[in-house]
Amino acid sequence: MAETQEKAPAPKRNLGMILQIAFAVLNIAVMGAGGYMVYASTMGWENPKITEEDAERELASTSNEADLSPLVYTMDKFTVNLGGEPKRTIRLEVNLQMLGKEGFEEVMEPENRAKARDRIVRLLNDKSFADLDSIQGKLFLKDKIAGEVNGILHRGVVKDVFFSDFVVQ
Repeated sequence: MAETQEKAPAPKRNLGMILQIAFAVLNIAVMGAGGYMVYASTMGWENPKITEEDAERELASTSNEADLSPLVYTMDKFTVNLGGEPKRTIRLEVNLQMLGKEGFEEVMEPENRAKARDRIVRLLNDKSFADLDSIQGKLFLKDKIAGEVNGILHRGVVKDVFFSDFVVQ
């Protein structure tokens, strides 16, 4: 009986050793399969070749983007009576930031310049000193001017409006 009790622990030790070997073999197989997949996926890859024609096309596309850069049109100074009491006047110089050369050329046309000045003067005549006293009032005026001028233009777009001179008396 003593001999049978000593032989029983031996199979557990063999089972542990077999499982360790099986996991090691499985680990090596998975790593080998992963290595093969990486190798197979990169077999047809070549460095990209840049030709002179490709470089010229790239240069031409960047020059087209330069045409869309904003241009600033400075309008003549405005001196306008504000609405409301007490009577006050405003003197300001408006700069329009236009998107693209086409829009800049459109706002430079004499007919469009006259229409833009007329709309801005009418807009300022409707404002009172209280409307323009705060920062919010000036920002609201900028948005209104951009909207009015964009309403006149067909091809161009006013991106932003800047005041380089703004005096209320």
